[in-house]
Amino acid sequence: MARSKESFNKKEVRKKQEKKRKEKEAKRQARKAGESNSGLDDMIAYVDEFGNITSTPPEPSDKEEIKAEDIDVSVPKGGYGEEEPSEQKGIVSFFNEQKGYGFIRNLQNNQNLFVHINNVEGTIKEGNRVSFEVGQGDKGPIAMNVKLSD
Repeated sequence: MARSKESFNKKEVRKKQEKKRKEKEAKRQARKAGESNSGLDDMIAYVDEFGNITSTPPEPSDKEEIKAEDIDVSVPKGGYGEEEPSEQKGIVSFFNEQKGYGFIRNLQNNQNLFVHINNVEGTIKEGNRVSFEVGQGDKGPIAMNVKLSD
């Protein structure tokens, strides 16, 4: 008696592939049969005055004229919310004398601020109480004009 050269697993894999192929063909035929002449108009969405997306275009009479000169697209030269630096108090939480930088914990808001040796008047160590001004550095807020406080 001759044995089949095809194993059970091979038959199952072949059946699954054939079934998948037939399903794909059926989907393609259904798409072809139900194909409508949808164009660009079906894909366009409009935004109403409240910011909601709708499929209906806005009424031409409801449009409001806006002059291009009235639109502000730049940042003010001084930036947003910049205030004059005020004297703050803090404690030096870390300071590396060899590398010349450290961190000061602000006592008002517990924020850690970077401090560089160039912004220090005198010498400071970890644990010292200091007064300083908050300024803007390259990577965020920094402590400037750092002095030992009493």
